[in-house]
Amino acid sequence: MSTARTLPWIRVRNSKIHGKGVFAARFIPKGTRISEYEGERLSHAEADTRYADNPIEDNHTFLFIVDRKTVIDATTGGNDSRFINHSCDGNCESVVEDRRVFVEAVRDIQKGDELGYDYEIGRDKDDPPNVDEIFACHCGSPKCRGTMLWPAKRPKPRAKAKAKAKTKLKAKTKPKTKPKTKAKPKTKSTPKTKAKTKAAPARRR
Repeated sequence: MSTARTLPWIRVRNSKIHGKGVFAARFIPKGTRISEYEGERLSHAEADTRYADNPIEDNHTFLFIVDRKTVIDATTGGNDSRFINHSCDGNCESVVEDRRVFVEAVRDIQKGDELGYDYEIGRDKDDPPNVDEIFACHCGSPKCRGTMLWPAKRPKPRAKAKAKAKTKLKAKTKPKTKPKTKAKPKTKSTPKTKAKTKAAPARRR
């Protein structure tokens, strides 16, 4: 059984974006660490085995990548954070610190606003032609790219070997010039802080 619990900053209710969503229970200032994404910790292989029989049309996932070794499955032991929906221009972001995943506000969030962050679900080589329809985004943001997948569009196929060879030959005929580079502005060194990196939010089942 899930050990979901209510967190002080948020509450769960029905969402116009998809199913259940997470909403601000009160004003949340920018920079607030709202919650931790909790659940059972699995290896990637264990997660693959657990959801091997899921149909390819199923776009619902509570899997969250921690690192190359670990995935969090919020279906077991998860809290309300698992209901945060995808948004292409979210008011939150997910970060990894000490192999734990946290949700933080990237701007002020008003009471009643729905929380969201970019899932950035990775594309696979064997994706079906309608993969963007399966993982369609309905966040409603002016910056909506229409899909929860990343990159936003399928990578263009690599150029054929002959085309590459011609390009190289043309390059040789051009006169050699010293490439221009922009000078990097000098910046002040910042104090060392605890390692915190942006998380890779969702993992395909």
